Amino acid sequence: MTPPSFDTFLAASAGVAGALIGLLFVAVSVAQERLTSETANPTHRVRASAALTSFSNALAVGLFGLVPGVGLGGPALVVGLLGLVFVLASLLLLHRVRESNPVPPRDVLFLAGLAVVFGLQLYYAVRLISRSGDVGAARGVAVLVIACFLIGIARAWELVGGPSIGLGRELIELLRTRRQDQ
Repeated sequence: MTPPSFDTFLAASAGVAGALIGLLFVAVSVAQERLTSETANPTHRVRASAALTSFSNALAVGLFGLVPGVGLGGPALVVGLLGLVFVLASLLLLHRVRESNPVPPRDVLFLAGLAVVFGLQLYYAVRLISRSGDVGAARGVAVLVIACFLIGIARAWELVGGPSIGLGRELIELLRTRRQDQ
């Protein structure tokens, strides 16, 4: 049973997830050539799939959590397991194509982060299944739904080629510029 205090959060999360999935479909249609051409880089497909997996996870947890009598535990367990299967499949794909398409460490890190999210989701799901009123576990699942939104947004942003400004990259560029000036 989902604690009633989470109903508003779950309803809002389901709405946000639905909207983000719709926007992701628009982004995929804009970047379709990058994803489907014969020379398409597999990392772009993994990014698109990671965003969809993250948003779908949030959508499923939000919607099933609102169904009377269903609760959060079972759905969180199922979509958490499916998420881990996706991460494993993505890592296998990136490993298989690494020689012809070098994989940026950032992509592997994102997948590792996604695996941690899904692993934690499994932990909280098991707690909810064993103790349906566990507010701490429900709160954990809710926080992970937010993490899925943030991961999905970041992956979608990279998918469409949005600009990226990272502290590490900027520091390296600053050092290169200083060396060239000397």
